Amino acid sequence: MVNYLQIGKSAPNFLTVSVYKKKLGKIRLSDYRGKKYVILVFYPANFTPVSPTELLALSDRIKEFQKLSAQILAISVDSPFSHLRWLLLSRNEGGLQDLNYPLVSDLTQTITSDYKLLTNDGIALPGLFIIDKEGVIQYYTVNNLLCGRNTDEILRILKSIQYIKKHPGQACPVDWNFGDQVLYSHPIKSKIYFRKVYCTEQI
Repeated sequence: MVNYLQIGKSAPNFLTVSVYKKKLGKIRLSDYRGKKYVILVFYPANFTPVSPTELLALSDRIKEFQKLSAQILAISVDSPFSHLRWLLLSRNEGGLQDLNYPLVSDLTQTITSDYKLLTNDGIALPGLFIIDKEGVIQYYTVNNLLCGRNTDEILRILKSIQYIKKHPGQACPVDWNFGDQVLYSHPIKSKIYFRKVYCTEQI
């Protein structure tokens, strides 16, 4: 029996409470189906040292995600009221004032558990999931608790996922950025790319 999530499978839905623009409200993952990509950003807990650096970096570049029709949702096992307290705290005090996306509460730890990020010791690991408009998991990573994630890499992966979905039969090679050369996923056609990139013959 597989006890982990898989790429290409439906993301576990959830219904819970989030905080956005100082207001509490219900939120469902399925609300975004057919409308937007969703970037689920799990972090260990409010007021932890690494988390605000990641969450603020994502917030400061929200327009780049919006242009890609992507919604960021940050999730922790804290209560909505703890979220609100953190959102009211200024940045120079380690707070998330003026955050540009919702903080989602998983007080019951159900969501974190469903996404296989809850350890046997009850620690919530920092995982990140990219879910497409059909509600399917296209990418996920799990980080060390003390190692921050890279916003540029999240955007790069998101763009590559969107590209290959729009261009069947093509693939994005190593270190690919939008506008770079792509290759065919077919093993024979892919040789066109390899000849261009790795050709050592002198002309």
